[in-house]
Amino acid sequence: MRAVLQRVTRASVTVDGEVVGAIDRPGVLALVGVTHDDGPEQVAAIARKIADLRILRDERSVLDEGAPVLVVSQFTLYGDARKGRRPTWQAAAPGTVAEPLVDQVVTALRERGLEVATGRFGADMAVELVNDGPVTLLLEA
Repeated sequence: MRAVLQRVTRASVTVDGEVVGAIDRPGVLALVGVTHDDGPEQVAAIARKIADLRILRDERSVLDEGAPVLVVSQFTLYGDARKGRRPTWQAAAPGTVAEPLVDQVVTALRERGLEVATGRFGADMAVELVNDGPVTLLLEA
């Protein structure tokens, strides 16, 4: 499982002209990708990192601040562009595997008391954000 974390002052996801998820105060945008052999262990590790990583101002975590998180599924995190001009997506898990695991990440964050907004799995999403810093990190579990 991979996640790209971006410290943001605000972020939103729009599908077909409708905002389906948004955070309107400082927090974290988490783009989450799933591969074939991911499971509960990877879900727990990524959720723990998202909640506890000290990437907010003054070396605070979203859990320390009670800051919101916007979770957006992103299969392209497993794209491979090492050869040729067209990336392959073979390492990305199919939707039937990935969707429940992304949902479990959201559930794990909410169980820690965090406010979590989401995109819409499998939709053509427009993600809008203001990256604060900028701070962007790649996590792998």
